[in-house]
Amino acid sequence: MISQIRRLTYAALLLFASASLAGPSCTLVADAQTGAVLVQQGPCDQRNSPASTFKVALAVMGYQSGILLDAHTPLWPYRSHYKSWDADFKKKPTDPTSWLKDSVVWYSRLLVQHMGHGRLQAAVDGYDYGNHDISGTPGFKEALPEAVWVDSTLQISPVEQVAFLRKIVNRQLPQVSPQTYDRVAEVMPAFDASGWAVHGKTGTGYQPGGTGKARKQYGWFVGWAVKDKRAIVFARLDKDDARRDDIAGIRVRDEFLAALPGLVKKSR
Repeated sequence: MISQIRRLTYAALLLFASASLAGPSCTLVADAQTGAVLVQQGPCDQRNSPASTFKVALAVMGYQSGILLDAHTPLWPYRSHYKSWDADFKKKPTDPTSWLKDSVVWYSRLLVQHMGHGRLQAAVDGYDYGNHDISGTPGFKEALPEAVWVDSTLQISPVEQVAFLRKIVNRQLPQVSPQTYDRVAEVMPAFDASGWAVHGKTGTGYQPGGTGKARKQYGWFVGWAVKDKRAIVFARLDKDDARRDDIAGIRVRDEFLAALPGLVKKSR
């Protein structure tokens, strides 16, 4: 009982601390099968850059197209001419599992290069992903394609994230094989939240308007969770009111995982 009280108190403190430094935020949880909204807190219909949560869609595209083969294939080395803004520890040979676990941008861009713009646009349209806009910055000329899902033209709301995730959980995306769904579930980062088996992806970026050290972050955590044959999908998005030195997506993930058991319990 004491440990349970401590966990609940910790979750409450995390949410309070986040709220004191966060701008507009959304927490949206829905029943995976029926789509019934179980929890909705804050504005959840406003679009935002998906940042690295788009890797969930990219994983589906990669396995379905045959570019990604299993949890550890292909293993791609990092090349200096990629000029990636990834942290140095991510500039190493990377496979699909470490790509999602470490959220490696250069691997995503290389995957998109192999896929080609036409297949990428067709998949985004077929999945009805956000605003469908992968046009990006005019004149982009780096070695790898632009990450149009990070602070660029592609935008999606938490409501749209949940709708997309329901199609994954219920295996309803067009022209996607059962094996692809299995592979995606295998490589998605996994967490435990008091018995909830959670599969989720973080995303972090910068809100428009700031420059340099004054830039304010936004953070995502999206995915699905299963417990006792009950399945839910979720999207959490926070926008900071002030500059912070931590990584917003990781912060949002940890807060959501701590709060999830209480959130779902209250919804019943």
